[in-house]
Amino acid sequence: MDNGELERLFNLYHQPLVRYLTRRLGDRDWAEEVAQETFLRALRQERLTSERSWLFAVATNLVRDEARKDERRRRHLELLAAEERDRLEAPEPQTAERAHERALARQAVDGLAERDRLALLMREEGLNYEEIAQALGMSVGSIGTTLARARRRLAERYEALQAAESGRIGGSHAAS
Repeated sequence: MDNGELERLFNLYHQPLVRYLTRRLGDRDWAEEVAQETFLRALRQERLTSERSWLFAVATNLVRDEARKDERRRRHLELLAAEERDRLEAPEPQTAERAHERALARQAVDGLAERDRLALLMREEGLNYEEIAQALGMSVGSIGTTLARARRRLAERYEALQAAESGRIGGSHAAS
């Protein structure tokens, strides 16, 4: 799209788009930023059909994507805060026990096939099946099976690591 065409679009749709976004977001500055990104994306398009609906759809998707990112960040921060509270509130032996369990869990996750590990970690971060499929280059229909298999393998691996750990501990007591 050339600059003249972009200027025409901007003059025609900027104000209604910013009004829509301001009502949606409750923040005029944020609305202006999203509108600016929307028009930048329009600039990258060779040709737009249904200009107005395209602009509003892109703006809506940008807001939705940002909301998803914020939600993932919020959940991650809540998880970190909860872990920190647990760490500070837990008595020392329990903290050492939890650290050991986390190390076993990390070892179990690391032992998974890469695709299984990535699928599980992406799902844990809040990505939906479509996003995981796109990121991993898989079909959406295979994600559920992949996740179920990965969860099963993770549980089996974790239990095997726990059993091996118990065997070593039990074996050392029997020898003494």
